[in-house]
Amino acid sequence: MKLGIHESVEAVFPPAELRTALDDADGVEAELIGDDPIALGACDGVVTFAYREYFLDAVEWVHSIQAGVDRFPQAEFEAEGITLTNSTGIHGESVGETVLGYMTAFARNLHAYRSAQERSEWADPEWDRPFTLDGESVCVVGLGTIGQGVAERATWMGMDVRGVRRTPDPVPIVDEVYGHEGLHTALMDARFVVLAVPLTPSTRRMIGPAELAAMDDDAYLINVARGGVVVQDALVSALEDDQLAGAALDVFQEEPLPEESPLWEMDEVIVTPHSAARTRDYFRDIADIVLDNVERQADGLTLRNQIV
Repeated sequence: MKLGIHESVEAVFPPAELRTALDDADGVEAELIGDDPIALGACDGVVTFAYREYFLDAVEWVHSIQAGVDRFPQAEFEAEGITLTNSTGIHGESVGETVLGYMTAFARNLHAYRSAQERSEWADPEWDRPFTLDGESVCVVGLGTIGQGVAERATWMGMDVRGVRRTPDPVPIVDEVYGHEGLHTALMDARFVVLAVPLTPSTRRMIGPAELAAMDDDAYLINVARGGVVVQDALVSALEDDQLAGAALDVFQEEPLPEESPLWEMDEVIVTPHSAARTRDYFRDIADIVLDNVERQADGLTLRNQIV
């Protein structure tokens, strides 16, 4: 099988690293391609970060190196008989650790100390400002691989964990599970609210003025889902009005975050560049999924993480 590696994966790792990992497998030929429909046309499939319209005419299989597939027109893929797979299932550890880092930074005031360091300022906190995660509560909205990775690490820290998912079926590491209709109840009294849902019609603008108002004013919002899950203007207003203690945001409505965004200047906000899942082993994790699917395809099986 000949696989094209689209140049857009460079946003996450060097394309040549993935080519080397794939070329080590029997029966697989990997080729680095630019944004070139002709070169892609000689391939059976493509591994990509971005979507290009010419994929519809060039290949039979598209693999997204992200878990989210909201940028891919799934109806068109289905109509054209093109298989779409994604990289869900590999981000629980990396994103879970990132979220734990956000929560620890807020609890121990590390973000404020770092800002003070940039000003060469010795800034003692108020005596009642730092706290510990042990005994605090976190509401994880979305209990897939990422959400469960967050929940597991929160449990390690002695936190009370509640979760929200489409159906309120129990999850072993979560103390209470609510359906989407119980979202407001789940948000109440949670010190941290972590968004880990995919962007779908039902989750777009899921967190708006009413949901932010349901959160306590000493709560922190953490978004490692997609920017479209949150009404960003409403979040900015809530932060400006001290309706929330702060936010850690890895995703935004517009990326990169425009330099004129007020979020940059807010001391109580941690901004990261859609990097929560990044790890130096990312390309190896992608190669494992892709090579597994090469074998599945040869055996006539449904592909791992098949969306369409």
